[in-house]
Amino acid sequence: MKERKMIVILAGVVLSVSLISTSLCAVILTSYYSYVHFRMLGAICQEIIESEPGAEQEILDILKNDWRGSESSAGDLAEENILYAYGYRQNDFQPYANRYIMIFAVAGVLAGGMLFFMTLFFWNKKEMERVKTLTEYLEKINTGGSKILMQVGEDAFSKLQDEIYKTVTELYQTRDAALEAKKNFAENLYNIAHQLKTPITSISLSMQMMQETSSSKQIEQVRMQLFRLNALEEALLLLSRIDSGTLPLESREVDVFTLLELSADNLQELFREADVSVDIPENGGVSIQVSLEWTMEAVMNLFKNCMEHTPPGGCVHCSYEQNLLYTQIKIWDKGIGFAKEDLPHIFERFYRGRDAKKGGIGVGLALAKGIVESQNGTLTAGNLKEGGAYFEMRFYKL
Repeated sequence: MKERKMIVILAGVVLSVSLISTSLCAVILTSYYSYVHFRMLGAICQEIIESEPGAEQEILDILKNDWRGSESSAGDLAEENILYAYGYRQNDFQPYANRYIMIFAVAGVLAGGMLFFMTLFFWNKKEMERVKTLTEYLEKINTGGSKILMQVGEDAFSKLQDEIYKTVTELYQTRDAALEAKKNFAENLYNIAHQLKTPITSISLSMQMMQETSSSKQIEQVRMQLFRLNALEEALLLLSRIDSGTLPLESREVDVFTLLELSADNLQELFREADVSVDIPENGGVSIQVSLEWTMEAVMNLFKNCMEHTPPGGCVHCSYEQNLLYTQIKIWDKGIGFAKEDLPHIFERFYRGRDAKKGGIGVGLALAKGIVESQNGTLTAGNLKEGGAYFEMRFYKL
């Protein structure tokens, strides 16, 4: 489309210049032709007069009757052309032809000039229309209108249009992200208030009962609720640091087997109480570039989730492998798996599934996902065909 417009403009300019050039050439050629014609006629008359001196008056009468022009001094020109001696000029023999030539020449110059300026006007009008289209588009954006820009053919403004569209799209995405963050912030505040309400209410009731009975059972209840409040506080602080991107992640090369072993060792007491073992194969030579401390925190949360859904005497399994794109770590159990209605919400903050352990606050898996994703990784969950649930981490190479 752009090439077609350029061809039309170029053709208009060439045609207008051609008309002007042709008109000027016509004037020059006509003037030269009149000059040649005048010299030839003078040479003929001179030959006749030299041959027949008596015919001079007769020839002069013929010329005077048909082509008598203005009387002016011939001077030295009479020596070159005998017609000058009798007062003739080259324009005297084509008075009307020269007039018409001049008219046509002027008309050609005017037509060429008009065509040239019309071409410039047409081009300028197209540019103004494109500027107007882009301006109206930006005005619609500023007033909350549609962000879709009508596509046009390729021209000088196409790159500008593409950049404007990219900028507007990025601004819309930034706005949507800000609105989503605001919505999440409001939801988090609601969840925090809801989560804090339960232990605070329980502590209040326990304190009232302690004042009446001084029961050690009530003291233990207060201790448990305070522990829950402390865990909730730490989880919320960690989530806020993940959201703001201020979590200190000092990446270094970490052996995957070592990562899994250290994570399991930190949960050794819990595994012993639940009568659940951990199977960690030693493949060797598989490493990832992560923060050991925080990645252990994520893996421990996954281990605890699988442990809670593994019957006594059971085992939590692990596997890991590496390819050219990423390193994959898989953790699974042989329990009942995730409920179908829980799967879409597994990693939502403060979400507690149908079979969640009593006393949890529902942020462990959300924390694990946030930690993994902040280290160029992904965390997914699902159910195994043979039964049980699994978590799959992938850490992509930079």
